Amino acid sequence: MRFRPCIDLHEGRVKQIVGSTLSDGSSAALRTNFSSDLPSSWYANLYRQDNLPGGHIIMLGPGNEAAAKDALAAWPGGLQLGGGITAANAEHWLEAGASHVIVTSYVFHDGQLDFGRLEHLRQLIGKERLVLDLSCRWREDGYYVVTDRWQKFTQLRVSKELLIELAASCAEFLIHAVDVEGKCMGVDERLLALLAEADAPVPITYAGGVSSMADLELIRRVGQNKIDATVGSALDIFGGSGCAYDEVVAFCRN
Repeated sequence: MRFRPCIDLHEGRVKQIVGSTLSDGSSAALRTNFSSDLPSSWYANLYRQDNLPGGHIIMLGPGNEAAAKDALAAWPGGLQLGGGITAANAEHWLEAGASHVIVTSYVFHDGQLDFGRLEHLRQLIGKERLVLDLSCRWREDGYYVVTDRWQKFTQLRVSKELLIELAASCAEFLIHAVDVEGKCMGVDERLLALLAEADAPVPITYAGGVSSMADLELIRRVGQNKIDATVGSALDIFGGSGCAYDEVVAFCRN
């Protein structure tokens, strides 16, 4: 189990947002847990200093390109980059210093996974530099991938069979438990158990709901020490009180 740190960008600043409140329309419903006065490069340098590769920068909407490049320049090859990635800009972001690009909405059409687009991306940049974001929400009988700022359900149900199939086209999976993400209300044990049981042949990073060190213990136990973890709003470096950054780093290295 590795700690995968994050840098979430919104309107050019490092923030912690309840992702499910993002939309293309009015910002009235947007819930922001934290907004930093420090540049994105400060966080990238911190992660570099502590040798925490494989973390991710997520651009939440437009206006974040400069901040993303600032973070990538601080640690070339150390961080993944997601948010609006398509075949048209994937190579650009890799050249800017991203170790991988993270893709969701681009490979979906009308609620279906577009295998043609996925294969095009794989051939364009190589599976070893492609991360699939399968962030999901529970609906009726299972977890379904959500796209377009987590507002639209797809018909893709997360399962062991799906993860094994898609692992042939990517290097890793990033999976936010959207129902608890940003809410510091505890992790989604049911989703963690599903991911651990799938035993996918590529790494999986889980994000969502971590509120305390006890939640990290839960991720390690329920995830059978197979699932990497991201911590956002609970971290003290993001204004939280549930988890000290140094303690999280030490825990995941133990």
